[in-house]
Amino acid sequence: MSASAILASVAILGGVGLTFGTLIALSHRRLWVWEDPRIETVTGLLPGSNCGACGYGGCRAFAVAAASGEAAPAECTQLGGAEIDVVAGYLGVEAGAAQKRVARLLCAGGANVAPRKADYHGIDSCGAAVAVGGGGKGCPWGCVGLADCVVSCDYDAMWMNEFDLPMVEPDRCTACGDCVDACPLDLFTLMPLDDHLLVQCRNLFEADAATDVCEVACNACGRCVVDAAPGLIEMRAGLAVIDYEAVDLAEPGATERCPTGAIIWLEGMQFGSETATGRDAGNEAA
Repeated sequence: MSASAILASVAILGGVGLTFGTLIALSHRRLWVWEDPRIETVTGLLPGSNCGACGYGGCRAFAVAAASGEAAPAECTQLGGAEIDVVAGYLGVEAGAAQKRVARLLCAGGANVAPRKADYHGIDSCGAAVAVGGGGKGCPWGCVGLADCVVSCDYDAMWMNEFDLPMVEPDRCTACGDCVDACPLDLFTLMPLDDHLLVQCRNLFEADAATDVCEVACNACGRCVVDAAPGLIEMRAGLAVIDYEAVDLAEPGATERCPTGAIIWLEGMQFGSETATGRDAGNEAA
């Protein structure tokens, strides 16, 4: 190849490179969006678990919201008090406050009070058991007890008790919602810790049909509705339903005449060992 041909090739390639380089530089300048440099620092101060309990799609998304003032540092449920103060101090904002939420199990029907109608033999999973035969319990809405929720918890906040019911430790629970997603029967919900009144039953049978499959089932007697403040509890499809918007009206009195202990009043932080008022606090599972 002649020298002139080589020089021509170099010139062409150089021209193409210069042209695209210029276009890229102009595009970057035109399309560049400024980003708050504090976001990366705040992201580094966060736990990095991306649990989503704060309501944002991961720690970086929360950092963006915190840097813009849309979220308070205290809304990160995994930060301790000192860590929250560090983030707030760096951003120059108030730490704010967030109401702690925890996972609550809406079933108290452990092996001691809720008999099985069939034995399940297969993959050790609630999801598999429910898919095969509904879980095997007499109550089709009851906790299967094969610990899918416990396996899903990355924060060591859950364990199974002697009656094959999952227990939740509020101090460790971040309200990430993994147990909610893991339960095939939708028996977990995320609730503010300050909501003390809880119906631990999803059974839609009524009267003897309910208690025949679980001793601690709601039997739709309606006593809690009568004993509670007006508007706090109503019966829907044979089940007591609490209006948590009226939580200021909640009081332990609604539990006192419940014949099965399906509705309880929770006190204290130790979920599973806290004081519970109702017919039989020993059946309290979560």
